[in-house]
Amino acid sequence: MKRSSTVARGGVVRGGAVRRVVLAAVSVALVAGCTAQAAGTGSGAAGPSGSASAQPSGSASASASASPSASESASATPDASPTDDGKAPSSSATFPTPEPSGSASDGAPASPVLMKDGDENEQVRELQARLRQLKHFDRAPTGFYGSMTARSVKSFQEKQGLTGTGSVDETTWQRLLGASRKPTADELKPSTTNALDTPAPACMTGRVLCISKESRTLAWMIDGKVVSSMDVRFGSENTPTREGTFSVGWKAREWTSTIYHTPMPYAMFFSGGQAVHYSSDFAARGYAGASHGCVNVRDRAKLAVLFDQVKVGDKVVVHW
Repeated sequence: MKRSSTVARGGVVRGGAVRRVVLAAVSVALVAGCTAQAAGTGSGAAGPSGSASAQPSGSASASASASPSASESASATPDASPTDDGKAPSSSATFPTPEPSGSASDGAPASPVLMKDGDENEQVRELQARLRQLKHFDRAPTGFYGSMTARSVKSFQEKQGLTGTGSVDETTWQRLLGASRKPTADELKPSTTNALDTPAPACMTGRVLCISKESRTLAWMIDGKVVSSMDVRFGSENTPTREGTFSVGWKAREWTSTIYHTPMPYAMFFSGGQAVHYSSDFAARGYAGASHGCVNVRDRAKLAVLFDQVKVGDKVVVHW
């Protein structure tokens, strides 16, 4: 009986021990389940309730990739773009700001245009004089920015390693100032590009606009002395400039041709519709073109002075 009792007590003891082990295991399992759920909740996972063992294989990693933690989200979606090697940079990464189109680094103008085709002023005259010093401009400055000046500017820009735009920006202007010297008065306003011809006998007395087709010049003469001179251009074979001795019939500071509808500033009419006047086309294209019979002048500033000096009735001589 004692043995049975002992066995019974031992069995109870052993059974109690087993129950305690089982209870402890259940407690551990419950704690583990709460921890997994808490971690899942903290990460924003929306998986089914229950222990981690109920989830399919790889579900934890799938949940993590679908709903990363706050720190992971910051690194996975940075504010900056990916780097050259395809890796996402950190949110604190900095990148150089790209230079705007037309920056000085690629040779294109990086500043507003100072002078361009169609402009006409004294700064253009200085530009032409400086380009002439450097053998980029092959005639007297006119102050008018035309196609010939644009080609000269482009030639200078390309020699300087700049983009040949044909327009003058601050970079081009500063390069030109550094490569040339300040033009003299004679360089800015030389008598003519072409050498004066020997005046016709009719030019030697009185007040005369002495115009030579041979040298393509106009000399303003008073009593046989040249007061001023300038380059001129004549009509084509189809619309020739008439030769002979005439007089100034009338003048117009601003005039537009009623036939060709083109401007004729500082016009001094001497033979019907033919006149001495400023021509922007002559200033821009030189002798590549021709007039419709008029005597074109390409230096507006010099002609403006001459216009104020010439009087109606003064003589005009057109000769070879």
